[in-house]
Amino acid sequence: MNEETIKVAVSGASGRMGKEVVKMVLTSPELELVAAIDSKGGEDAGALVGLDPCGVKIQDDLELALVESSAQVIVDFTTPHAVMKNTKMAIKHKVRPVVGTTGLTPQDIEELDELCKKEDIGGIIAPNFAIGAILMMKFAAQAAKYMPHLEIIEYHGDQKLDAPSGTSVKTAELISESRKEFRQGNPDEKETIDGSRGGQYNGFRIHSVRLPGVFAQQEVIFGGHGQSLKIRHDSYDREGYMPGVNLAIQKVIDLNGIVYGFEHFVD
Repeated sequence: MNEETIKVAVSGASGRMGKEVVKMVLTSPELELVAAIDSKGGEDAGALVGLDPCGVKIQDDLELALVESSAQVIVDFTTPHAVMKNTKMAIKHKVRPVVGTTGLTPQDIEELDELCKKEDIGGIIAPNFAIGAILMMKFAAQAAKYMPHLEIIEYHGDQKLDAPSGTSVKTAELISESRKEFRQGNPDEKETIDGSRGGQYNGFRIHSVRLPGVFAQQEVIFGGHGQSLKIRHDSYDREGYMPGVNLAIQKVIDLNGIVYGFEHFVD
């Protein structure tokens, strides 16, 4: 990575996560905010997050913002409906994507990886940038080698658009790398209410809770003869994701192709 500051654009800058990213970039000496994009354009990005005006106005035209700003990296926390289009646009202009928006399919990620390699740039797509959440995933994958009977319960606010969460899907993928697939529970079990046992992934279940007042939590529950184990992570504030986002911005400069999952940067 160069010793110079990294020029960063933030997509979804007026959203709850976007504001936190804007604030983090503006207060990080190694980063420089050069563009802020949101459908609610016009306001100074610094003033938006309670800091001194920074001279970067929020724009509603992503392509124009990328071209005018000469951004090196774009951080996207928008919506599942917009993220694919945004990321392809960024790659087209050789701007390295750091994506925290969930909802991309494996096929989407494969397509973005090919586009990045074609442009000789890197990208990071991660369902969760919180270091504690990454450790939870890693610990769960390790535990599954010894206690393969498990279920995942994830909790989010009632306005979250996708279920199950990207974090729970990533956790399930990591677990499946160390656990042979088999169907748990009684083979004759029957749901008297559809969906009451949750979604099934490689033989184990994922349950999504959506309630007002809930931020973001996840627990993986393991069961064995005469014992159980729970591995849980709780996020209380969006600020907890920012050290990971900062690190991702610095790491993506030296990548080629898409890296899926922030666990690759947490030893």
